[in-house]
Amino acid sequence: MTLLIDQIVEQRIAKAIENGEFDDLPKQGEPLILDDDNGVPEHLRMGYRILKNAGYLPPELVARKEVLELCDLVAQSDPESQETRDALAHIRKLELKMQIKGIDTRFLHRYLAHQQEQKAQTKNKQ
Repeated sequence: MTLLIDQIVEQRIAKAIENGEFDDLPKQGEPLILDDDNGVPEHLRMGYRILKNAGYLPPELVARKEVLELCDLVAQSDPESQETRDALAHIRKLELKMQIKGIDTRFLHRYLAHQQEQKAQTKNKQ
């Protein structure tokens, strides 16, 4: 049954391409922006995506989003400012909470390193 449905879908897509129905689509040729769900266990991804599309984010993803927003704030702020120190302290608290819940926080360190790299490159260009 599934094989038959796949064949029908493939035929309809091929016909649409032939007829030029996919020509001049908005954002054609641009890369897709995919959700980064690497931190979500594979067996939970589909459920999380359904919840997200319904407007609900699980607490783990809310925490992840908050941490990444704080990382962006740190990257744009003066490293010596109180705002940066407060943001870094909050990031450490959220990271600890995530680790206690068993959430992999390596993404956070990669993201911070990437932000610092970009900041250094911007300084070197000036």
